Amino acid sequence: MSARTDEALALAAQGGETPALEELLERYKNAVRGVARSYFLEGGETEDLVQEGMIGLYSAVRDFRADGGMRFKNFAYLCIQRRIASAVRDAARKKHAPLNTCVPLSDAAEIAEAFAADPEAMLIGGEEREELLALLQNSLSPVEWRALLAYAEGLRIAEIAEREKIGAKSAENAVQRAKKKMQKLLAARKG
Repeated sequence: MSARTDEALALAAQGGETPALEELLERYKNAVRGVARSYFLEGGETEDLVQEGMIGLYSAVRDFRADGGMRFKNFAYLCIQRRIASAVRDAARKKHAPLNTCVPLSDAAEIAEAFAADPEAMLIGGEEREELLALLQNSLSPVEWRALLAYAEGLRIAEIAEREKIGAKSAENAVQRAKKKMQKLLAARKG
């Protein structure tokens, strides 16, 4: 397998030869990492870009044409760079700002573990939590409150939309508005 050219491996992979695809992915994984390191993804990590680059590499294998006048190596680099650049550009768009600046909801097990050793801290923490939840509930519309609670339960946006009998986009917007308001409340309490 390692004696075959990249072009031969790409054509074999297009024909359904899985070992050929695996060989190409292995050959180019370091190239993908190298390209990914030269970019910055807002709200993400280098590994996210590596994954995007690997998708670009897979697309290069799928779309390569031997009669296209380009060597596979050049075509692969082009596809990898375009996929990563596209991911960076998409992440930087204002439309993704809520995702890039959201505050994760606390994990109940983590909170319980933190307070398990100190019952007094747990009591005070519980009172503060109740106070924060009351402030948050007063700051949110009824739909935002229910959507946030459902989201905290682990429901997906589609499930929240179904439960609330609203569209998926409306449910997503309600969750994002609730997260943003929660972030402002937490920032105000710290400051």
